[in-house]
Amino acid sequence: GPQHDEAWLIFMDQVHNLLPTFQDKAEALHYFPMWRTWFSLHGLCKLPWNDISPANNKETAEPAKVPEHVENYTWIHEGVTGKPTKVEDLLAQSERVYNFQKVFALRMGRVGRRHDYPPYRAMGPVTRLEYESRQERYDEQLKRLVEIEPAGMSTEEKMKELRKYREAQYELLMDAVYQRRGWDPNSIPTVEKLHELGIDFPEVLEVIEEAKRKIQ
Repeated sequence: GPQHDEAWLIFMDQVHNLLPTFQDKAEALHYFPMWRTWFSLHGLCKLPWNDISPANNKETAEPAKVPEHVENYTWIHEGVTGKPTKVEDLLAQSERVYNFQKVFALRMGRVGRRHDYPPYRAMGPVTRLEYESRQERYDEQLKRLVEIEPAGMSTEEKMKELRKYREAQYELLMDAVYQRRGWDPNSIPTVEKLHELGIDFPEVLEVIEEAKRKIQ
């Protein structure tokens, strides 16, 4: 979800503080990738969904989702297919694809949490120059988030403590996201989740079991 095709959450999280808990973040990292994936599955543009909002959108319970427009897409799908359609039905379509993608990744050997880690560079700062160029910002984070007094610490020591904190937080976020998606702590979809989505085919379950054996 850390890119604008499947999710664009930086303003919700870092600017407007609408995702204060890991559970909030996990829910957003479930809903928005599923919803945005749905557009790609149907060859539709995302812009009419959220670049043009209804006049009363800010008054809704979840303005970031633009619920009125989301409902419009259920009508489009119902009109084309002739089948009664709810928002949950659209999300389930994406969820099946998302989990199939995960199964294919497992089949190709990408098993375990390590494949969900961001690049080392993305968890920065990674160089002394980088830290010292924004020292006031990073020192403030050490005080506020890590509850460490940076005075008297070397730049290398401060970098180490800040990275340690960020990596620990990311592990907690991964746990919350896996749980929300119906995956186990090793980033493997559970049999129950696959059954819920109707994709618990023998070939799929075989991939899941093989992935579990690789973890053990």
